[in-house]
Amino acid sequence: MTFWDHIDELRSRVVRCLWIFFCGFLVSYYFSDHLLGFLRQPLFDHLPLEKRHLYYTGLFENFFVHLRVASYASLVFLSPVYFFVLWGFVAPGLHPHERNKVLPFAVAGSLFFLIGSSFAYFVLFPAGVKYFLSYGTPAEEAWLTLENYVSLVLKILAGFGAAFELPVVIVLLAKIGLVTPEKLIAHRKTAIIAITMVSALIAPPDAISMLMLMIPLYLLFEGSVVVVRMIHKRRPDPVNPN
Repeated sequence: MTFWDHIDELRSRVVRCLWIFFCGFLVSYYFSDHLLGFLRQPLFDHLPLEKRHLYYTGLFENFFVHLRVASYASLVFLSPVYFFVLWGFVAPGLHPHERNKVLPFAVAGSLFFLIGSSFAYFVLFPAGVKYFLSYGTPAEEAWLTLENYVSLVLKILAGFGAAFELPVVIVLLAKIGLVTPEKLIAHRKTAIIAITMVSALIAPPDAISMLMLMIPLYLLFEGSVVVVRMIHKRRPDPVNPN
């Protein structure tokens, strides 16, 4: 294929991904009320029945929040489909052993993203919501808006999902020879500082939420060190491959 043939092939696959996104968006928008109910649940579980409301202050705010939730759902739930469509463009240019290396990491990346988002929803949200709603005095009452709450939830879900990609990235770097167990152990303190900074940026602004993200990320880092050590043990000795 010529250069322009490759460009046409890429364009057709990107257009196909856009159509897939649009179809997923329509389905997600149809169920957007249920999706919003799912996002509200950690908050409403800690509110009295008469206070289970989210308010919007602009005429179009509720409509655009539904659009945002539908877009996010289409991107996340159909991400494996987007990958396999684009994979059809990349795979013919790779050797068989390269394809065998990349594909498992792509699948693992999607899996760890869902694990990170699930951790945020099922572990962080219940604890965080309970803490912040009980903070202060009875004279102070939460008056939450739909836009602010949904924006916060989507940001945390995406942030935790991305943060949990850490072991996938480390193992991938080890596979291509850029990372060794010795380097990871030597830079453990740097990794802890980086994990702390990422946790401060992604987690809600309190020490408990930061710790709830820092601890699993550090455990994932240590687990990655173990996996990288196993990978290097399996590699043949370059001097004496037998």
